[in-house]
Amino acid sequence: MRTAVITAGTAGIGVETALGLAGAGFAVTVIGRDPDRGARATDRINATGPAHPARFLTADLSSLDQVRALAGRIAAEHSASGDRLTVLVNNVGAMFPDRREVGGVEASFVVNHLSPYLLTELLLPTLVAATPSRVVNVTSGAVGVAKRVFDAVEPPGGYYGFHWYGRAKLANLAYTFDLAARLEGTGVSVFAADPGGAATDMTNGTLTDPRIVSPALRLMWPLVRRKFERSTSGPASAAARPSIIAATDHVLTGRTGMVIGPDARPVAPFRPATDRRVAEAVRRLSQAHAPVPAR
Repeated sequence: MRTAVITAGTAGIGVETALGLAGAGFAVTVIGRDPDRGARATDRINATGPAHPARFLTADLSSLDQVRALAGRIAAEHSASGDRLTVLVNNVGAMFPDRREVGGVEASFVVNHLSPYLLTELLLPTLVAATPSRVVNVTSGAVGVAKRVFDAVEPPGGYYGFHWYGRAKLANLAYTFDLAARLEGTGVSVFAADPGGAATDMTNGTLTDPRIVSPALRLMWPLVRRKFERSTSGPASAAARPSIIAATDHVLTGRTGMVIGPDARPVAPFRPATDRRVAEAVRRLSQAHAPVPAR
C-alpha cells in the first residue's frame, strides 16, 4: 500500500492536497494540532470513497519534540506494517505579526523551516526504503523579500512577520535543493511546490496587519494590502495543485530538485536558494537547532 503524509493537512491547502492524493490512490495521513479539525478533515476525505481510508495524527509541529515523536511513530508503524511511505508533503506554514519564540528559537524559523527539515531528515530511512518516493516542500513567493544572510536564525534589524516568513521559507527552499543533491541516485525525489496564494486561515488572519511588513512598505500599505488581497483570493483547491502534481505526476518520475509553480508546471528556481553558500549556512543552522542523529 502506498501512503502519503501531509502536514497541516486538516484545512486549507493541506486538506485539498490530501483529497488529491487520496483520489490518486494513496492512503493519506493528515497531521495537525486539533483533533476536531482532524476528524472533520478525514470525514471529508473518506466521504469521497477513497481506495484507502484517511487517518489523522495529532502533533503540534511548532514543537520539535513533538516532531521527533511523530517521526518515530510513523517510522515504527511503517516498519511494522511493511506499507510504503511514498510521499511526504511538508505543507506546514505560519506567519506571526509579532515576534515570538518556540523553545528559545524565533517561531517563524521553527515552523516554516526547522519543523519540516527535522521531520524529513528523521523519515529519510523510511522514504529510502519505499523508493521511488517523493518529498514535497511547500514554498512561497515571499522568499523574494527575504534577507539572504543565515549566520544566525534571525538577521539584525526589526521584526517584520512577512519578511521573516519569507526568510524561513527561503531557508527551506535552499534545503530542498540541497537535499535533492544529497539524495541524487537514491530513488527519493525532492520538489518544492509554490501554491501561489489562496484564502486560508493564515492569509485571512495575518495579511491584514500592516505590522507584518517593513516601514518602507507600510508607507504604501493600501497598495500592499490590495496586492495581498488579490494574491490570496483564489480557492485552496487551486493552490493545492502544485503539491499534488509534485507528489503524483508520472512525468516527474526520476527527476528531482525542481519547483512546481502556481500553474502546476515546473518553473525556474529562485536563484538565491540555489547558492551553495546559502545552503551551507542553512545546513549549519539546521543542525545546530534541530540536531539529527548520525546515520
